[in-house]
Amino acid sequence: MKYQELPPPSYLKNHVRYFWTLESDDVAHVPKILGPMADGCPGLIIQQSDNGTFYQENKELPDLLLYGQTTKYTELHVTGTICSIGVCCYPHALKSVFGLNADELTNSCLDLDILAATKDFYLAERLGNTPSLTEKIAIISAFLFKQINENSTSSDEVTHFALSQIIASGGSIALKDLQQQLQLTERSFERRFKQGVGISPKLFSRICRFQNSLKQLKSNNYSKLSDIAFEHDYADQSHYIRAFKEFAGFSPYQYQKKSNEADAGSNFLLMTK
Repeated sequence: MKYQELPPPSYLKNHVRYFWTLESDDVAHVPKILGPMADGCPGLIIQQSDNGTFYQENKELPDLLLYGQTTKYTELHVTGTICSIGVCCYPHALKSVFGLNADELTNSCLDLDILAATKDFYLAERLGNTPSLTEKIAIISAFLFKQINENSTSSDEVTHFALSQIIASGGSIALKDLQQQLQLTERSFERRFKQGVGISPKLFSRICRFQNSLKQLKSNNYSKLSDIAFEHDYADQSHYIRAFKEFAGFSPYQYQKKSNEADAGSNFLLMTK
C-alpha cells in the first residue's frame, strides 16, 4: 500500500491544500477500511473502479466523488486493488470552486459526473484515457482551475476572513467578537458561514481545536494527555477525550494504538478489520 501527498500547482494554492494518492497492486495487502476523520475540509476522490472500489454503508461510491464537510468519524470500506487520487480542499472550496452552497453537502457527497461542467470538460473520459498519475493530476488541476474562474463571483470575502481568523487562533477565537468585527448579526454570520463552509462557526472552531490537538498527539510533544487538553482550551481531560472520539472515532489512546498498527494518512487511518 502506498500513500503520498503532493502539493498543488501554484494557481490552485488558495483553494487546494494538497493532492493525495492511494495505490496498491497486491490485493492481499489492501487494508479493509479507510477511516477519514473530521478535518474541516471538503474534497474529491477519483477512483478507478475496474479492479477495486470504495463502499460506504454497503453502497458503492461513484468514480468521481465530491464530498462536503465531515463532522464525525466515518468508514469507507475497500474491496480489490486500489488506485485513487484525492484532493483535499480548503474549507471554502465548495462555494469558491464549484459555486455550491456548502451546507447542501455536509456529511454527504455527490457524483461529480452529474454536473454539467464535469461533462463539458469530459473529465471522466480524459482521466480514463490517461495512464500517467502525473498527467491525471494535471487534468484534475486544469478542471479545478476552470471551475474557479467560472465561479469567481461566488467567493465570499467575509467568510474567508472569518475562516482565516478561526484557523489562526486554533479554534479558540471568541466568535462573538469576530461577529461584531464583521458587523453582522449572529444569524447573518452563521447563515453566510454555513453557506460558504458547510457548518456553523462554532462547530468549525471545535474541529480546528481537535485537529491542532491531533498534531500534538502525533508528534508526542506532551507529558500527559491532560497537557494537550489544557493547551487547546478543553475544560479537562474527559472533555477532550469525548471531543476526540466524536471527530476521530476512537479515544486518543485507541488512536495511537491503531496508528501504530497501520499506515496513517494525514487525516485518515488505513486499517485492517
